[in-house]
Amino acid sequence: MKIHSKEFRVKEGDEVDLKKWPTLMDPLYGSKKAYHQLLDEQVEELNSLQQLQYASNRYAVLLIFQAMDAAGKDGAIRHVMSGVNPQGCQVFSFKHPSAMELDHDFLWRTTQCLPERGRIGIFNRSYYEEVLIARVHPEILRSQGLPDELLDEKTIWQERYLSIVDLENHLYRNGTRIIKFFLHISKEEQRKRFLERIDNPEKYWKFSVADIEERKFWHQYMKAYEVCLSETSTETAPWYVVPADDKKNSRLIIAQIILDTFKALKMGYPEADANRQKELLSIRHQLMQEE
Repeated sequence: MKIHSKEFRVKEGDEVDLKKWPTLMDPLYGSKKAYHQLLDEQVEELNSLQQLQYASNRYAVLLIFQAMDAAGKDGAIRHVMSGVNPQGCQVFSFKHPSAMELDHDFLWRTTQCLPERGRIGIFNRSYYEEVLIARVHPEILRSQGLPDELLDEKTIWQERYLSIVDLENHLYRNGTRIIKFFLHISKEEQRKRFLERIDNPEKYWKFSVADIEERKFWHQYMKAYEVCLSETSTETAPWYVVPADDKKNSRLIIAQIILDTFKALKMGYPEADANRQKELLSIRHQLMQEE
């Protein structure tokens, strides 16, 4: 089954209702063996395109992953990016901000980690936390040291959406291509995965009481995501809503969206000018003369 990236893309200006976006779809693979074969092919192609990106040194690519707990962000990053040269790829996970980071604007800490041209940057959570978790838990907003006049919840979220869109437009104009993934998991599937973590000693480390506490805010998070996706999916930095109840399916979809983005870039290996070609011929001649 062919994967059409546009089916998962949130169009600019659309009002997102996540109840209308599936968390599960028909498998894109016929068997476990077929899944591995498909993913291996995608990973190999992505590796080749990333080498071309690195050599041409014209574009940066930023992948942003957002999701509820247990949706499979870590696994998707690990499997889809498994064949990419580590020299051309950087992964950053953003947890609770430090005291220094809280003394800066909400985009400061992630801006320092943006990928340079020729590289892929991956944000496992991102500046979008500031319009998601901070919106669900307003006490976080109040702890950020902002002036009182900026803490009006009637305006601050819209202002932050505008700041994010402005940043992403700026990055696009300077050669960064941004792909944003929301891994859309159902509440029931999250429950099953939490139980699996509890029942498997090798996965104890993945689970904490805080995960259950956040689950109580499921409805509020869905509303926050709906507004966020609606306000910040643009032609130049689109959101993709990826069904995440089937981890294998979601990895294949994510890999194809990344591949389609890379294929749309105008990249080529640097060409040697006349002086460079003359230099290379001279070096070749020297090497051929060696005994």
